[in-house]
Amino acid sequence: MAGTFLAATLAANMGNAQTLTALNDLPDAPAVQQAPSSLPQTPQQQPADTTAARPPQATTPPQPAQPQTSKPVASEDQLHQEEKQRILGVMPTFNMTNNEAALPLTPRQKFQLFFKSTSDPWTFGITAISAGIGQAENSPPEWHGGVEGYAKRWGAGYLDSFDGNLWGNAILTSWWHEDPRYYRKGSGSAKRRFWWAAGSTFWCKRDNGTWGPNYANIAGNFIGGAIANLYYPPSQRGIGPTLEHSASVTGYGILGAEVIEFWPDIAHHYSEKRREKKARQAAERQTEISTH
Repeated sequence: MAGTFLAATLAANMGNAQTLTALNDLPDAPAVQQAPSSLPQTPQQQPADTTAARPPQATTPPQPAQPQTSKPVASEDQLHQEEKQRILGVMPTFNMTNNEAALPLTPRQKFQLFFKSTSDPWTFGITAISAGIGQAENSPPEWHGGVEGYAKRWGAGYLDSFDGNLWGNAILTSWWHEDPRYYRKGSGSAKRRFWWAAGSTFWCKRDNGTWGPNYANIAGNFIGGAIANLYYPPSQRGIGPTLEHSASVTGYGILGAEVIEFWPDIAHHYSEKRREKKARQAAERQTEISTH
């Protein structure tokens, strides 16, 4: 048994030696190449996933759509600015705008502009002057003179202005969707601007942005002339006086548009003259001081 064990041991050692020899005779293993970058990284190289540690985000429920209020607010702001416009700080020009892209007025705003104009101190003052001229000319003669005659002339003159503005700038403009404001041109030749102002009595902008005949102003002047038959004496009634009254109101409207169109240029001209005069006087004083 000892021989058998010894023989087995030798055989095992010889087998191990043969095995080592065979392993030494094997070709070298290929070199390990680095994995391409497209392959996923090992867990040790991948960044830690922090999404699980983040607290859940609070989701905001969808808010209901807010009504669009920018246009009415903007048009209201424009109207407030226009209601502060005056020539020489006295004569109101509430119905004038320099903004050719001005937003249209609502019917409420048109009536607001009408009441602002007819209740302005300028309207009462200019009516008082007109009544004084009629008193001096004894027109109409049925009203005679004195305080009573003057009061009748003043009241009739104010009603003429009130009726014309009510129909021409508020009621009919709201009904026919016309803009009662005068859109000042402000540039171009004097001739073109003159005809632009004169034509504003017959041509106007509409609430939808287009331009067309100024039906409200023309019809308002005739309606005002027709209503005047109710409070004027017989000598001032009838078709002839009504047409004459309407034509005179139209003429005054054209004259007013011309003043509104060109007055800023006149004011700017004299303002520049005053500025140049002050600069010249300052230069002269500086010269006198330097010479002494």
